[in-house]
Amino acid sequence: MHKQARETFNRSFTESKYEAFVKSFDADFPGQLDFRVAETPIFVPKELFEKIGIASEQIIATLRSSEFISNTERAVPVDQNVPNENNHTSFLAIDFAICKDEKGDLTPQLIELQGFPSVFGYQAHLSESFKQHFEIPENFRYSFGGDSYEEYVEKLKELILAGEDPEHVILLEIFPEKQKTRIDFAVTEAMLGIKAVCYTKLIKEGSNLYYQNDGRKIQIKRIYNRLIFDDLLNYPDLKTSYHFTDDVNVSWVGHPNWFFRISKFSIPFLKSEYVPETKFVSDYNGNFPADLGNYVLKPLFSFAGSGVQLHILESDLTALPDPENYILQKKVVYEPVIQAPDGLVKCEVRMMYGWNDNADKPELLISLSRLSRGEMIGVRFNKDFTWVGGSAAFFEK
Repeated sequence: MHKQARETFNRSFTESKYEAFVKSFDADFPGQLDFRVAETPIFVPKELFEKIGIASEQIIATLRSSEFISNTERAVPVDQNVPNENNHTSFLAIDFAICKDEKGDLTPQLIELQGFPSVFGYQAHLSESFKQHFEIPENFRYSFGGDSYEEYVEKLKELILAGEDPEHVILLEIFPEKQKTRIDFAVTEAMLGIKAVCYTKLIKEGSNLYYQNDGRKIQIKRIYNRLIFDDLLNYPDLKTSYHFTDDVNVSWVGHPNWFFRISKFSIPFLKSEYVPETKFVSDYNGNFPADLGNYVLKPLFSFAGSGVQLHILESDLTALPDPENYILQKKVVYEPVIQAPDGLVKCEVRMMYGWNDNADKPELLISLSRLSRGEMIGVRFNKDFTWVGGSAAFFEK
């Protein structure tokens, strides 16, 4: 996107550099990287970053509005409502497709948002690795939570530990050793000193939670939550002493209810030139757009692109048993803007915010990017391609 930075990077790129770059992850965190890393980061020019900033602030204003909680009450399923919800989310991730407007200028268009933590640890490690193995211009930055890696780590400590002893803080997941994002758990432990603990290993005694470490039973006082109900539903026969909806004596960083509130469910309430037209299917009352080929159908309660329909007919909509649980969103056209050696590649960028317990509003900390040549962003749409996958984003200062 930034012409000069792109040309400089591409001139210096070699396959041997990329191979050494990828191998470095296994050297630092053996066996933990379980997804494709793109050959390049993206370089975002100032003008585009300013638009992304405006779009993000408009979205945040809606999330902070007095009516947001009442508007999203039904987003939290009754049987999945976890007690002791925080006053606001601890995390915010906003995904933008990079497109072109009618003037031919680059512009962001909202694709997704979530009140759930992303790979905050891994992204910093990835960005630093790009700087070590490739030529990244000095007037570009990846972190907004400080000017150095060390300052960024301190920001994460403030957010996730909030002054608590790391031994009494856990990263909660279901079978963390099997998760594709497990490299982030390893990086987070190295950064913050907190362990990834499986949901099945939690010990509930009264209202307190404990975990075992080196033969010691340690009380859990704060949970950095990376567990979602969708994953739990894959294991209906689990026998555990703690259940996700139990009222327990812990503080949450990333309370589970915010995963539902800030999600696809929120998008119909957002109004901005950077947000494509989005409505609950039930709000059409059967009067659907004539040009359905320009829309995408998304189920509200799904994860990682599951159930998304790109090609829809009116019969698909009228057949929905629960249209209030689906959104119809106008398609956005990704502009191929990343110059690879063999053509142009599409991309999206995720802006990743932390929201400290007592802070007035969220703070931008870091970002990630995803590169694609397929019909959608995602692994199954980009098999056998190069210069695609997860990556970092560097922003012009």
